[in-house]
Amino acid sequence: MGVSPGLATLDTEAESWVAAQVGGALEAVFEAVAATRADTSALLHRVAAEERGPASADLAALRPGLHLRLAREELVSGVGFVAAPGLLADVPAWLEWWQSGADGDVRPLLLDLDPGHSAYSDYTHWDWFALPRDTGRRAVAGPYVDYLCSDEYSLTLSEPVHLQGRFAGVAAADVYLRHFETAVLPLLRRLARPAHLVNARGRVAASADPAHLAGSLTRGPDFGELLTAARPGTYDGLRLVPCRGIPLVLVLA
Repeated sequence: MGVSPGLATLDTEAESWVAAQVGGALEAVFEAVAATRADTSALLHRVAAEERGPASADLAALRPGLHLRLAREELVSGVGFVAAPGLLADVPAWLEWWQSGADGDVRPLLLDLDPGHSAYSDYTHWDWFALPRDTGRRAVAGPYVDYLCSDEYSLTLSEPVHLQGRFAGVAAADVYLRHFETAVLPLLRRLARPAHLVNARGRVAASADPAHLAGSLTRGPDFGELLTAARPGTYDGLRLVPCRGIPLVLVLA
């Protein structure tokens, strides 16, 4: 049985609307990331103007802004700047990271980053760090169990920070997956076809399709290329709709 052009048009409009709504849900988080990126870039350039290298103590100047973003943005559970190894003069690695506690208070993330006895001393392989570093663009990493910060199933949104043309680290924010799913699953369930969301690596970020569970991989198309092109497409019977401005793709079976 065929599908009438009118119904196909309605389906396409609904898909575009849902993709836009998902983008809007995460855009507020990316605004917090962008503000952190701007603050960090300005701070690093001020230090460079003093003809010295930045140190971990300099990053304390970011804290008022980080605390404000945690208080304002409902989806943000953690936010901060993660330095590229070798950026800071006094330590080999550093996370200027703050997060909301269960009681609503704001607390720093305190990590042992000594490479001699810390499993977390090299964070450069994590997607939230590697994707912005390698592509120069913002990224959505996960979902994954965030053993580094919260032990929660999370998404991390991040953007690269540069100093005088060189990669200096990432500005980032965490979103608990349970909060993200609460925001987007009602949207996905409005569609006529089973739908899920994937990041640039095909990792499922949220799903209303029992065949594709959150955290699993959707294999086949190059989702990164699709996001760069920013145009809907098809692959092996799947309908693929980029979420405008957000590095997620709406996938419909």
